[in-house]
Amino acid sequence: MSQIVFIHGPGAGSCSAGFQYQMKHFPDALAPDLPGHPHGNSMATVVEYTEWLRDWLHKQGHKSGLILAGFTLGACVALQYALDNPSEVDGLLLMTIAMRPKERAPGSLEFRLNAARDEKMHEEWLDAMRHTMMFVEPELREKLIERHRVVGPISQYNDLVTIDKFDVRDRIGELKVPLTLVRGVDDPGKPAEYELEIHQAVPDSKYIKLENAGHFPMAERPDDINRAIEELMDQVACP
Repeated sequence: MSQIVFIHGPGAGSCSAGFQYQMKHFPDALAPDLPGHPHGNSMATVVEYTEWLRDWLHKQGHKSGLILAGFTLGACVALQYALDNPSEVDGLLLMTIAMRPKERAPGSLEFRLNAARDEKMHEEWLDAMRHTMMFVEPELREKLIERHRVVGPISQYNDLVTIDKFDVRDRIGELKVPLTLVRGVDDPGKPAEYELEIHQAVPDSKYIKLENAGHFPMAERPDDINRAIEELMDQVACP
């Protein structure tokens, strides 16, 4: 029987609480908070996060049949997990992901560092996070903003640096598990279409583009994401 695992993204706004609609729909799923979110220390590489997650799952007896659903950093972790441990993973659903270092707007990393030092910049950072969540229902958006206050901008900075070191272009051809990719086409950050690169590199992968969704598809279009997970589970059950 498959075990769904939701893996969150950088900082706090992408913490496990971001998957609240999925956890309600799939009550037996797991959604751990990665180290540094807020407890413990952030990790320097996707490989380290992946090893932490694998150890966490193994301690609970989950060593096979995994359906990994990840967002940004969490999507990188899910992809790394499937590449390193293919016998343990049945399927992947990856949102807002690149298989290579992302190109960021000038000053975006420094913005997080400044937000940690200056109260005014901190509030500007929180406002910027609200903007990225423009399609998220207000109550959940403010819940995630409060998580940002707790975890802080340094955690997000560390995770963005970690994401920017992630590069599996030379291994993507090894991926054999069923793969669904999701992109919100109205992402206010207007990132490059990194998901398409993965889709083109992985035969038989599925690519979903959602309108009226931006950076957080699982919170912005939850019914579509839940349906995509169900379809992936059906695919795994009846290959």
